[in-house]
Formats: sequence, structure tokens, C-alpha cells
Amino acid sequence: MGPGQSLTLEKAQAHYLFGVMRLAVGAAVLVFNGRDGEWRADVVEASKRGGVLVCAEQTKPLQMPPDLWLLFAPIKKARTDFIVEKAAEMGAARIVPVVTAFTNVGRVQRDRLQAHALEAAEQCGGTYVPEVAEAVKLDRLLDGWDAERKLMFCDEALAGGSAQLPVGDAQTGPWAIIIGPEGGFLDKERARLHGLPYSHPVTLGPRILRADTAAVAAMTLWQSTLGDWA
Repeated sequence: MGPGQSLTLEKAQAHYLFGVMRLAVGAAVLVFNGRDGEWRADVVEASKRGGVLVCAEQTKPLQMPPDLWLLFAPIKKARTDFIVEKAAEMGAARIVPVVTAFTNVGRVQRDRLQAHALEAAEQCGGTYVPEVAEAVKLDRLLDGWDAERKLMFCDEALAGGSAQLPVGDAQTGPWAIIIGPEGGFLDKERARLHGLPYSHPVTLGPRILRADTAAVAAMTLWQSTLGDWA
């Protein structure tokens, strides 16, 4: 994006701006593309099927999130949508649905979840949209893991203890958070996660949380301890 650059709207975007929001030629909107920050753009053409915006000035620089991935076992549709939306709002750089032994859902619709991540970024004034990856089996994910990326393993079996995240030099570099399914992790999965040299098992308090609540609690703990809230 840059001053004077034209942006052609897709039909769905035009419908929202001109049909739902009732904007007209001359109105100003805020736009972003995940690379160039936020810009104020003016509506120069408007119709039900399309439209054109022209960039006027940058209003906010690109704000990149920490290099944090959220790994979660998909659950019911609305609650999976909630996890993706909150992860985007709270500063995840990448969101990865993970199939575990007790994951009890069918096909994960990646395109729909990516759209939810985009909407969440728009709603909270973000300038970056996290990628929602294709669903992957836990064993395959761990087989190809980069050991430089530390893993915050939220283990429901530790409920009642205290979270132990590294401090000092150990907090730097890429991280990921992993949240299990509604039925928890299989003992075999839990044993593997505990045995990984880059894994940091934590508890999320004295009670076992629902999976969608756990995702928000885990991101809050990480961001306030090691992330851009600290």
C-alpha cells in the first residue's frame, strides 16, 4: 500500500461497506493487508457488486505479534471458532488445529477458520492476520518439530500446581502453546510431551478448564509473562 494506490473491492467487501455499513463515495475507511500497516482510504467508487478505494495516509505501522503459535485440538464448531478468534485477538502468529487421540470432530474447515481470524483482526484494530494451518496429527507434528521452538504444554493432569515458565535468556526465541481436547491427552501422548527437551509443562490453575477457556488462559499467561504484554 502507498499514497494514491487504488484498491479494488471484492463483491463481499463491497456488500459489507455499501450494503451493510451504508457508506458512499467520499467516505473514509481503515484498511490493512498484513504487510504495510493500517491506512486510511477514501471511497471513490461504490456499487453493490464492487467498488474502489484510494489510499490516503498511513494511520498505524505494521504491528507484528510475538513468534507464538497456538496448537489446539478442535472441538465443537462454535467453540473452535471462539478459540481461533481469541487467538487472533490476543497475538498468536500462527494457529494450528491438532488431531489427538481423543479429538472428537470431523473435517476442520480451514478456510472458514481463516475468515474468522481475519474478522477478529479487523474487530480489534490489528494489522496482522495469523495463518490458520491445515489440521495435522499430533505425532506427525512432533516428528517434524524444530527444537528451537519451545513448547508450553498445558497439562490438565497438573491442575492445582503452579505454572513454571522459564525466565531470563530462556524466554527468548520462538514458542508454541499446546491445548488438549475435551477428553484430555492420552497417557502415551502426555508421556511424549513431558519427555521432549523443549517442552515446558504448566498448569492453568486449580481447576480443569474447558478447552476454549484453557486456550484464552494459556495465551494470557504466556503473553503476560513472556510476550508483548509483559
